Amino acid sequence: MWGTSERARMALSILEESIEVEDWFKGVDGFEFLIATILSQSTNYKNVRMAMERLRAKLEISPSSIAKSDLRTIRDCIRPAGLFNQKSRRIKAIARRILEGYGGRVENLLLNDDPRSELLRLPGVGPKTADVFLAFYGGFDILPVDTHISRVAKRLGIAGRARGYEGVRARLEELIPPHKRRRFHIALIKFGRSICKARAPYCHECPIAELCPSAERFRKTARGDRR
Repeated sequence: MWGTSERARMALSILEESIEVEDWFKGVDGFEFLIATILSQSTNYKNVRMAMERLRAKLEISPSSIAKSDLRTIRDCIRPAGLFNQKSRRIKAIARRILEGYGGRVENLLLNDDPRSELLRLPGVGPKTADVFLAFYGGFDILPVDTHISRVAKRLGIAGRARGYEGVRARLEELIPPHKRRRFHIALIKFGRSICKARAPYCHECPIAELCPSAERFRKTARGDRR
């Protein structure tokens, strides 16, 4: 019966072997990583890199520099990442909070007994943003869940009856060993973007279609469209 841990792990194992994974934002400091994570909300990493490059060219990406910069300058720099009005206010507010509460070093936030709760208190930082920062900068063995990952987990039946961000994350972390969670975060996003698309998934190219309870439904839809 689909939904068992054994079959779910089989599907995840095939994905692990078939999807190439590369590191994101390697070599940046903690504040840069946090700003990049904020900018990544509702856009792709190509746009984030462009926005970060523009910020570096115009401003120093540090809490002090961002905090004293005017919103128009920040907004113009990050325009490629979209939602620039909202994001410019958020990253300026975060810069001020890091200066005032953590001595200008976002790394000091990780020294707290509950760094996730501390991150969630920052403007514009939700569970996914906090978990991405903790996983990829802080080295915590957690699996952040974005819209692609949630969609894939639900189509595969992995999420089961899990609801909401925390439920899907908990279910995936039950199935994926701690040391592999960061890698799977990237792999599942890549799979969701390239194969298991939101509107018209490429089930005919999917390496786990035979294990997917949703694949036949999408095949029938596709056959109906051709008639």
